[in-house]
Amino acid sequence: MTADESLSRLDDDYPAYTMGRAAELLGTTPGFLRAIGAARLITPLRSEGGHHRYSRYQLRIAARARELVDQGTPIEAACRIIILEDQLEEAQPINAEYRRTGGSSSPSAAA
Repeated sequence: MTADESLSRLDDDYPAYTMGRAAELLGTTPGFLRAIGAARLITPLRSEGGHHRYSRYQLRIAARARELVDQGTPIEAACRIIILEDQLEEAQPINAEYRRTGGSSSPSAAA
């Protein structure tokens, strides 16, 4: 294994965890992971053998979903909430820049 391969294994997006291990770390079941996958909250990668593999980033998202479900939110609604939270987080810096420049550097102005 090269140094670059070793470092890639430390990446938050590296699919290091099997479904069973991911469920164990989250304190949930593989069925929960399948459900949030079906709701398109996360899309696990597949190993060469066809097994689901999850990254640390995906586990953090799944943990947030589990937190909402544990508070009584239906799983589909929890997934939608997380997707909307993520979209909001992405939009806030764009909106701040837009306000700062007074809208003069709008990406769609060239269209």
